[in-house]
Amino acid sequence: MRKISSVSKLAKGTTLCAMIALSAAAYASSPIPAERIAVAKSSVQRAEQSGAPEFAPVEMAAARDKLARAEKAAAEHNKQSATRLAEQADVDAQLAEATAQRQKSHKAATEFDASMQALRQESQRSTTN
Repeated sequence: MRKISSVSKLAKGTTLCAMIALSAAAYASSPIPAERIAVAKSSVQRAEQSGAPEFAPVEMAAARDKLARAEKAAAEHNKQSATRLAEQADVDAQLAEATAQRQKSHKAATEFDASMQALRQESQRSTTN
């Protein structure tokens, strides 16, 4: 009876060690998504440089908020949440950048149209005199 008990304890110990090893391997194979957060940070910086805080403040605020939440989730070792939030921050920053570029292009086109209208009026005044 004593021999069976020893074998049973050995089997339980081996199983426990195997489970710990598998858990450690699973944790090591899924590192915190630092690269996704880095991509999101880069997108946020690009958006900031493109004028998004002025031309797309709502989208910019969403990108910053999600980036901060992704960093917090990464610090708490919550891989899924960190990855999802980093991806959303990246998309929001890209949207903010595109919105800012569109707004700036629209503003430039409006200014160009106003300049052309002023030139036409000046040209008409010159020809009537």
